Amino acid sequence: MADLFGSDPAPGAAQDSSAGPRPLADRLRPQSLSEVIGQSQVIGPDAPLTVMLASGALSSLIFWGPPGTGKTTMARLLAHETDLHFVQISAIFSGVADLKKVFEAARQRRRMGQGTLLFVDEIHRFNKAQQDGFLPHMEDGTILLVGATTENPSFELNAALLSRAQVMVLERLSLDDLELLAQRAEAALERTLPLNPDARAALLGMADGDGRAFLNLVEQVAAWKVGEPLDPEQLAKRLMRRAAKYDKSGDEHYNLISALHKSVRGSDPDAALYWFCRMLEGGEDPRYLARRITRMSVEDIGLADPQAQTICLDAWQVYERLGSPEGEQALANAVIYLALAPKSNATEMAYLAARAEARKTGSVMPPKHILNAPTKFMAGLGYGADYAYDHDAEDGFSGQNYFPEGMKRPGYYQPVERGFERDLKKRIEYFARLRAKRAGDPGT
Repeated sequence: MADLFGSDPAPGAAQDSSAGPRPLADRLRPQSLSEVIGQSQVIGPDAPLTVMLASGALSSLIFWGPPGTGKTTMARLLAHETDLHFVQISAIFSGVADLKKVFEAARQRRRMGQGTLLFVDEIHRFNKAQQDGFLPHMEDGTILLVGATTENPSFELNAALLSRAQVMVLERLSLDDLELLAQRAEAALERTLPLNPDARAALLGMADGDGRAFLNLVEQVAAWKVGEPLDPEQLAKRLMRRAAKYDKSGDEHYNLISALHKSVRGSDPDAALYWFCRMLEGGEDPRYLARRITRMSVEDIGLADPQAQTICLDAWQVYERLGSPEGEQALANAVIYLALAPKSNATEMAYLAARAEARKTGSVMPPKHILNAPTKFMAGLGYGADYAYDHDAEDGFSGQNYFPEGMKRPGYYQPVERGFERDLKKRIEYFARLRAKRAGDPGT
């Protein structure tokens, strides 16, 4: 990596042989943007970055994507293709003093007619004040900033910084992309990987879309001296699968729980079970999943199947008794049950509407006839007067008004024609008819 003031050799330049052996991932670093594998949404024909370069109007950029998708490589190539001086720093190892040196060196280059492309790896690691420090140097053209982050820029970067840079979303490499990378590696190594087709496919999957990790795996496999091509089982014994990318407090956490929730809501038990297991494999706390699953039963099923909440709470309790991994199957049972249960958000909508009405009406009093009158003074004020005891009424229903006086009767709860709510809807309609009858409505 370049120091704060220097730059790496330009793509294609001779390397210092005294530096020792170079990893395969470094040797195969593309020499031009056209050699980059994947990311066609950014560098393909008519893609944003391609259009910028063709028009000679490259702006500051933020590359957002998972590890091993080409963020650093593309930044280096941009500097080369625009004749900008490339400077790379990492937010993990750099502070305010380092940034001041970078900006001063960039100003000196600018006076000499040389622009600077400053690549900041892990830019989200800089705090808000440090991020603000880039702004004047971006605005006056001292630097063209290219930041790289694995975290969602919307949450991790200042709005002011984002307004001065375009965010380019990089995607994990597909299996086809990785196969192209494997072929390029085999050509460079001048040997074919000692794997049968199934084992080769397994190796592609082990990388989990990370090109750099994949080339490291390829380099290991290519060095093996074996007689016959290995099968997947033999490969698995020799090589550990790369752990799936999952940050329990970051974007991946929220993406996967969203996928699980929407799969349950969409009544797809297979998809729901898949995302549930993806989170477990990523190391998610099963107790978090138990809580969120129970929340799904309240939000998306509600009274369409009142048993759903009980199923979730029972599964949660079973997990607490059995622990992992046995207890996780009880949670899986709950996930499948929720996915196949009738869906209704009528309770949630009723609750939200009632809360909104409660905020709007403030401290308005209940009608006096449903207030207790523990003293003669309160009875004299009309508390409890004319209250109708429902158990003494016909059908056990008095039909009295329980809302504040003068408030129009709302209809918060609107059950759907699914599951148990079909029966609840019939009950609501039954009480509505009785209420109208008690009020003397001639239409009943």
